[in-house]
Amino acid sequence: MDYLLIVSAIVVLIIGLIGDIIPGIPGTPVSYLALLLVHWTDRFSYSPKLLVIAGFIGAVITVLDYVVPVWGTKKFGGTKAGVRGSTIGLIVGILVLPMLGIVLGPFGILGILGGPFFGAYIGEKMGGTPDDHAWRSAFGSFIGFLAGTFMKIVYTVVIGFYVVRSIIEVAFN
Repeated sequence: MDYLLIVSAIVVLIIGLIGDIIPGIPGTPVSYLALLLVHWTDRFSYSPKLLVIAGFIGAVITVLDYVVPVWGTKKFGGTKAGVRGSTIGLIVGILVLPMLGIVLGPFGILGILGGPFFGAYIGEKMGGTPDDHAWRSAFGSFIGFLAGTFMKIVYTVVIGFYVVRSIIEVAFN
């Protein structure tokens, strides 16, 4: 049973890393699941403190992943219209466009990536913002998206370190 859990942890960790990069797969929670799978083996267990801290950080990063693009819009001078547009673009990108990805192929993924960007731009333009300011706001939204992706990847790499180290310990003991 331990070997099944270990192989599952490796597969789940890879899926988590893919989910960090490709929207639609919750990479951070999936990566945390890899840590739990190794924890559930008979040969290795993590301290409750580590599991709680890793779970808390994962939850915070998951929430921030949705908040940071909006924050980036504000930080780059976006108005309330741009923030609303970024939020609407994010929602459309998360809920609607992945379904279209089945039909449109990579355009579904591009829609998720561009949802906050184009939503911020459209929101700013509808609010009467000049073109250069609207593009800056959209760029801020995209920078926020990249920051969220970076946080997720760092989290998964750290979780991966613990998982791989544990697997190596189990394999050589």
